[in-house]
Amino acid sequence: MKEMKLGRILVEKRHKKGITQEELAAYLGVSKAAVSKWENEMTYPDITLLPQLAAYFNITIDDLLGYEPQMSRAEIQKCYTQLAKDFAVLPFREVLEHCRKLIKKYYSCYPLVFHMGVLLVNHSMLAERQEDTMEVLEEARALFAHVKTRTEEPELGKNALQMEAYCLLALKRPSEVLDFLEEDSFTVGPMEPLVASAYQMLGNTREARRVLQTGIYKELISLCNLLASYMNLPWKNQEEFDEICTRFQKLAEAFELEALHPGIMFSVYLTMAQGWALLEEEDRALKVLEKYTNLATSDIYPLKLHGDAFFSLMDAWMKDTLDLGTVLPRDHATIRRSITQALTENPVFDKLMKNSEFQKMILRLKEKEKE
Repeated sequence: MKEMKLGRILVEKRHKKGITQEELAAYLGVSKAAVSKWENEMTYPDITLLPQLAAYFNITIDDLLGYEPQMSRAEIQKCYTQLAKDFAVLPFREVLEHCRKLIKKYYSCYPLVFHMGVLLVNHSMLAERQEDTMEVLEEARALFAHVKTRTEEPELGKNALQMEAYCLLALKRPSEVLDFLEEDSFTVGPMEPLVASAYQMLGNTREARRVLQTGIYKELISLCNLLASYMNLPWKNQEEFDEICTRFQKLAEAFELEALHPGIMFSVYLTMAQGWALLEEEDRALKVLEKYTNLATSDIYPLKLHGDAFFSLMDAWMKDTLDLGTVLPRDHATIRRSITQALTENPVFDKLMKNSEFQKMILRLKEKEKE
C-alpha cells in the first residue's frame, strides 16, 4: 500500500533538478527553513503551494505527494489474507473498523472495494448480534453497488452485480433482486471454445488446452452451485430428491470433487443432509453428515484452490489470474469453526442432537478445530 511521501519526493526531485533548498524557497517565496521542514516531513506546504510545486517539477500533485489511490493485485491479495486472519483471532468490531478505514482510503480502487465487500460477507456471521450481521451485509451490498456503477471492467461489474444480489437475498429482499437480475439466455455460449480454436490455429495447443480446462472448471463449479440451489428447494417427494442427490454424487465422483474442491462438497453435503432431515429421513441425513465430517477431518488443510490430473494446467492460471490467487475467502480457523457451527447451530438438525452418531461427529469436528 502506498503512503504520501512528499518529503522524500521533494528531496529526489530537487537533487535531480540540481537546485538547493534556498533556490526552491526563493522560487516559492518561502524560507529555506520551511523547505527543510517539508523535506524532513516535520510540516507540509500550504495547500495553495501544491500546484506551484508540482508545476515546477513537471509532475502531478498525486506524484508530488507520492499518493497512489490504487492497489496492485498482489497488494489486494496480501491485504485480504491478513484481514481474514485478523477476523479469525481479533474482536470483530476492531477488524471491521480497520476494513472501513481501508475502504475510505481506496474507495476508487474498485477491485479492492469489491474484495472488501466479499470479506465482509464471508465474516458477517461473526458479529455478536443478528442486527449487526444485517448491518454488515447492507454495508457490503452498498460496496458492490458502488463498484457495479463505477468500474469500467465488465467482468468486475458482473461479479459485483451478482454479489449485490446475494446480499439482497441474505437481507430478505428478493423483490429487489428480480428488479435488476435477469436469467441468462442461450443466445451466447461460453467464449472458451472460440478462444481455444484460435490458439489451436496458431499452433499453440498447450494454451488451447489451458483455456478449455479453465472453461470446464468454471462450468463445473457453476453446475455444482446450480444443483445445490435446486437441492435446497422444499421437496416433498423423496424419489425426486434422491434423484438429484444421485446425479450430483455421480458428478462429484467423476471429477473427484472431494479432492479438487472440498469447499463445494461441504456446501452440497450440508444442503443434502438438510433435505433428508426435512423429509424426516434421519438415517440418510446422518449418512451424508458422516461424509461431511470425514471430509472435514481429513488431510485437506490448508485449503486452497488448485487443479489436479485432469485440470493439469489450472494452478498457474489461478495463481496469476485470480485477484486472490489460490487464497480462499476466509481464514482456515474461521472455516473450521463454521464447519462445526453448520451442524451445532442449524435448527434443521435439532432432532439429531441426541443421536450418539451425530454427537460423535460434532466431537470430531471440534477436535479438528483445535489443530
